[in-house]
Amino acid sequence: MTLELATAGESHGPALVAIVSGLPAGLVLEKDAIDADLRRRQQGYGRSPRQQIETDEVEVLSGLRHGRTLGTPLALVVRNRDHENWTWGMSPWPPEGEPVGKGVKPVTLPRPGHADLAGVQKYGLADVRDALERASARHTAVYVAAGSVAKALLDELGIEVVGEALAEAGADPAAIDAARADRDTLGGRVEVRARGVPPGLGSYARREDRLDARLAAAVMGIQAVKGVEMGDGFALAGLRGSEAHDEIGTDKRRTSNRAGGIEAGVSNGEEIVVRAAMKPLPTLMKPLGSVDLATGEAATALVERSDVSAVEALAVVAEAAVAWELARVAREKFGGDALADFVRAWRAYLERIS
Repeated sequence: MTLELATAGESHGPALVAIVSGLPAGLVLEKDAIDADLRRRQQGYGRSPRQQIETDEVEVLSGLRHGRTLGTPLALVVRNRDHENWTWGMSPWPPEGEPVGKGVKPVTLPRPGHADLAGVQKYGLADVRDALERASARHTAVYVAAGSVAKALLDELGIEVVGEALAEAGADPAAIDAARADRDTLGGRVEVRARGVPPGLGSYARREDRLDARLAAAVMGIQAVKGVEMGDGFALAGLRGSEAHDEIGTDKRRTSNRAGGIEAGVSNGEEIVVRAAMKPLPTLMKPLGSVDLATGEAATALVERSDVSAVEALAVVAEAAVAWELARVAREKFGGDALADFVRAWRAYLERIS
């Protein structure tokens, strides 16, 4: 038994869609809690004007009745309100009538640091928009919705997942204002902590089952993330072994947590700590050099609406990614078609290891 997630949607299409399968029946979901996470993703100093256009909220098409899951696939939808300005440009069928609105002209100026050029090369596209719409960080909204569902499941096991931006330039209003004045962008780092995770999630039997590898993949898969570490991560490389490892007390708990709650790919009962580094956003108001794909001549990259900094938003998305992966490994370990079976298996496991 595991959780699976499939998503669809483009940045300026009608909606973003997620289908979550593998949830037990009987899990109570609250629309307000999911919508609150969606709003958190849109907040933060340095966000673009689009966050004032979109007012994200979740719709559920299936898998939920009267607020409780049915044990069947859960279909989540987050509408793109800005789509009304892109109806002709993002029409799924060949549009009729005169071009109107946004997205009516082909994009031939790829942006450095984005998926634009690699996307058109990989898929044989002529219009960069056919690549950038799906590669956009806009679709993290539906991942946050799915992550909110995962947090509700983890809450049944007493697990709490919280993400926050670390106090660096990308989260500092003065630095953001300075970058905006220079028509530039900033990156930064975020940290996600998961409390209440029992020992024994994940496995060292196969590398694809290692919890740290799975969490790293989940977080690295978020747009603009270029580095992930568990616990003290890269800093451990500069220490001696006697300084780097967490000693074990007679209560079977570690006296420190440099490993970030994971040893040999398995949770060890300590707080799980994941950090991610985000590069500066690649869409610049003062664009970098590029090439015009239509003429082959030197040009400057496409300019589109962009955030100056989205580090605080990344904290919410990374929180969702960690919660989702922890919920997956919990489902794999404790199973159960009904929520009561899932929780009962968790309690029996805690009793055994105590």
